[in-house]
Amino acid sequence: MGNLEVIARMKIRAGRVDAFMSQVDEILRLTREHDTHTLRCDFYINEDGTECEVHELFSNEQALIEHKMNTMEPTVALFKDYAFDHQATIYGEVSQDFVNLVTERMGKPTVFTLVRGLESPASV
Repeated sequence: MGNLEVIARMKIRAGRVDAFMSQVDEILRLTREHDTHTLRCDFYINEDGTECEVHELFSNEQALIEHKMNTMEPTVALFKDYAFDHQATIYGEVSQDFVNLVTERMGKPTVFTLVRGLESPASV
């Protein structure tokens, strides 16, 4: 299995963008200090501060699990107090055990598997 890309979208609760950003800062701090295979973790907010999109890239499924474990506490607080309507899409190959774990904790993710790309041979 190769790199995994995750794109998550969420809405920011009205009047909570500053507190939301404080939680984002904590997530990024923990990512920098503890993750060993997170390749990207970027937060984007729309112009009016009501929606956020997160772009993450991991070297493999285990790196994604490590990241989620390292950032669990501030992520739980983020969704409890500052964000809602979370939707995640995973790009890459993940095990059924991983899908089951995510589904149990956050709802079923959408998963897309690479079938063609510049650096991959034709498959399917």
